[in-house]
Amino acid sequence: MDPFVFPGLTTRVIFGSGTLAQVGAEVERLGHSRVLVLSTEGQQADAEALSARLGALSAGVFAQAAMHTPVEVTQTALAAFKASSATAVVSLGGGSTTGLGKAIAIRTGADQVVIPTTYAGSEMTDILGETAGGQKTTRRDPGIRPEVVIYDVDLTLTLPPALTVTSALNAIAHAVEAFYATDRNPVITAMCREALPAFRDGLPMIARDPRDTEARSQVLYGAWLCSTALGYVSMALHHKLAHVLGGSFNTPHADTHAILLPHTAGFNGAAVPGLLAPVTEAFGTSPGAGLWDFASAVGAPLRLADLGLTEADLDRAADIAVQNPYANPRPFDRSAIRALLQDAWEGRRPAT
Repeated sequence: MDPFVFPGLTTRVIFGSGTLAQVGAEVERLGHSRVLVLSTEGQQADAEALSARLGALSAGVFAQAAMHTPVEVTQTALAAFKASSATAVVSLGGGSTTGLGKAIAIRTGADQVVIPTTYAGSEMTDILGETAGGQKTTRRDPGIRPEVVIYDVDLTLTLPPALTVTSALNAIAHAVEAFYATDRNPVITAMCREALPAFRDGLPMIARDPRDTEARSQVLYGAWLCSTALGYVSMALHHKLAHVLGGSFNTPHADTHAILLPHTAGFNGAAVPGLLAPVTEAFGTSPGAGLWDFASAVGAPLRLADLGLTEADLDRAADIAVQNPYANPRPFDRSAIRALLQDAWEGRRPAT
């Protein structure tokens, strides 16, 4: 057994069906009497319904959360938060809303109650990615990590099939990079091993019946496991490239992760096949090829070209990706990144 450090889990987690009813009690348990409910414009109706359920606890709704957490949106949200006299935020939605809640929290010290409606996974993390001037930057800080996360399986029953698939592959990416993280530990590794079969078995069931509660529960459980991995070990090449494409070219977050994953897993799997053996065991063949086959079978997007990126964009992305050094199990240079992006742009099945 190699030496390791496990920092312990600090976020309170509530998991089940109908758990949305516990939001008010959790707000009061944290000692707050006024909260601002956050969402995207697309989920405003759900946020307003939650606000009504909270009654006097709600200080209103801010429904302008946006992909990649633009700083200008955060500034508008901060003004609304301060004007509302709220002392905490309730974030209802996917990664965009969770990111906005984190951005408010790190600037004000507000507590967060997060209610994920996708599988993207930022809710269990101390990571905040923000976009300004066409660049996405990330940071980690204990003040970013939410105090409470409430998983309600019922909220995922209407998640569109396409977003279900890409969001789940986004979650799987957290597990893949956790397996070879420089600060990996056996607790997180065990969680990731358990997560992969939950997705492998659950996603095809959801494809057949999107309202299959048992399958939805299985996949949401896998998402929690992967979100925990994202929050407690370091990520590497895959997440760097996803942030570059999302922050600099405004590509859809989950789609970008889904398309890149087989290629980044295959690239690193060639160097550390033993560490990625759980991926091969779950999906077969090899890390990259197995994930590509699975993604194809469940109807995931496979080509960066379909996101509107040009080959010239790939040149610029490769330049950005190598500007700052970061840990990765396989060394790389600009030409290696450019070749990886080309394969992802064309949608080629990885060889490894």
